[in-house]
Amino acid sequence: MSNAPYVPPKVWKHEAPSGGHFASINRPIAGPTHDKTLPVGKHPLQLYSLATPNGVKVTILLEELLALGHAGAEYDAWLIRIGEGDQFSSGFVEINPNSKIPALLDRSVEPPIRVFESGSILLYLAEKFGAFLPKDPAGRTETLNWLFWQMGSAPYLGGGFGHFYAYAPEKLEYPINRFTMEAKRQLDVLNQRLAKNAYLAGDEYSIADIAVWPWYGQLVRNNVYSAAEFLAAHEYTHVQRWAEDIAQRPAVMRGQRVNRTWGDEASQVPERHSTDDLN
Repeated sequence: MSNAPYVPPKVWKHEAPSGGHFASINRPIAGPTHDKTLPVGKHPLQLYSLATPNGVKVTILLEELLALGHAGAEYDAWLIRIGEGDQFSSGFVEINPNSKIPALLDRSVEPPIRVFESGSILLYLAEKFGAFLPKDPAGRTETLNWLFWQMGSAPYLGGGFGHFYAYAPEKLEYPINRFTMEAKRQLDVLNQRLAKNAYLAGDEYSIADIAVWPWYGQLVRNNVYSAAEFLAAHEYTHVQRWAEDIAQRPAVMRGQRVNRTWGDEASQVPERHSTDDLN
């Protein structure tokens, strides 16, 4: 490999795969690559996803809603294999033109409502069922503060730190240092907040915690990028306490298994069409 410094061209052109973990599916244009109709099950809510941190947010919330007795939250969860390009099918693109999981179709209304972006799905479901989102203006706003904080911060953690630390074809000191600094700053933001509050929005568990936990809670538990030691995650004691509390919730345990295709066999539920699939 050449040691000459990279000089960007005047106009960038996509000429060859960039290498790395997701090279086979990276592309500089939007839209479908093939025609395929998405399957539809019997429940009101149709979820098309994979058990990445963003996908797990939604299945955790759905399982929490079912645990509260919201029968209308029953759902079919269909597996989208992003490594194989399922997200570029015509059916998926129709629901999410950005070709990212998760995507939700609410068929309890006519015409059906499509919902994409994980934060939007959490907010939609919380409002639909009147749960995990405070009704008072101050509590609602604080919850949304942290929900949108996560949506804006996670790209630095995933696409920045996670990419260069875990997935890039070679280890480069500058980007790893740059994004490690930001990841640790974000953990400190959470640690200071959770030093004074049981949950991110205050005393009540909410969609803010459901959004943040699969990324940052699992990061300090060493379940994202296997980077807990590298980030000295033990230093963020309040994040650790919060992460372990949420990990013990039965709905969280169930939600993590849905659309999962890796790990031990007992943790995998590639598709979910009834509660029996999780038993």
